[in-house]
Amino acid sequence: MPEDAGVGHADAADEASVAAADAERVAAARERAAAADRVIVKAGTNSLTDEDSRLDRVKLDKLVADVMDLRERGTEVVLVSSGAVGAGTGRLDEGPESRDDVDSIVENQALSTVGQGLLMRHYTQSFERFDQDVAQILVTGTDLDAPERFDNFTNTVETLLSWGVVPVVNENDAVATDELRIGDNDMLSASVALGLDADLLVTLTDVDGVYTGNPKRDPDAALIEAVDDGYDRLREIVGGGTETDFGGIRTKVEGAHDVSRNGIPAIIAGSAERDVLARIAAGKPTGTLFVPKTGDDDE
Repeated sequence: MPEDAGVGHADAADEASVAAADAERVAAARERAAAADRVIVKAGTNSLTDEDSRLDRVKLDKLVADVMDLRERGTEVVLVSSGAVGAGTGRLDEGPESRDDVDSIVENQALSTVGQGLLMRHYTQSFERFDQDVAQILVTGTDLDAPERFDNFTNTVETLLSWGVVPVVNENDAVATDELRIGDNDMLSASVALGLDADLLVTLTDVDGVYTGNPKRDPDAALIEAVDDGYDRLREIVGGGTETDFGGIRTKVEGAHDVSRNGIPAIIAGSAERDVLARIAAGKPTGTLFVPKTGDDDE
């Protein structure tokens, strides 16, 4: 499934209704994002794989360099990463013709078991260029829903961060199929951001943010720079898109909204943009910003 962050076509009025955010609130949210001490960075499959769905080391190295832009500022980073299936596909040179039926899910689970170790090997090698240590954590939805298991997860991450290590989190695809079906790492990253009291969630995808249409096919599609009170209209637009139109954007939008309504700014941005995380840390407009709710906002 493509990861296009496009949505069903919307006109200029729709764009205005979605992006009806107060300029001062947007500026304040960007300042908060720039000053974040703890950032959750989620990298989607298309941010790490080539056109044949195989792991792309150039893309991975670029992601690592972007993460290190934050680390060199003293920012704590937790990386939520897809890509295990792509790594397994490239290693075995084998993959299912379709990922929509039961057999393809089973094959993808098997490919992920081959690819996860390879993915971490690439991450370890890439981060070593910066003398940065990393750690692998595999979780499922059950781990996040069970209080004791979630406490164990957060305690481990807190310890790793205190040691200066970058945790690399992925769903355990061998035993959990949701991520393979619908890109549930988007919701996983939102849960991690909330559970770890993060200051910012950045979701990196293969286009430059959320648009009023699919920018790969609609020349009139416009980037939505900020979402505040217009979330309901955005959800209607996304919900009205076709399977091809929305790709994985629905879960990305839901995840970003979940953290923003809990007071954490969230940004959906393009992984290919040069120095994308450094731009965010500099307070520059980047991707689509979800303005966080404050205690003074009405629900």
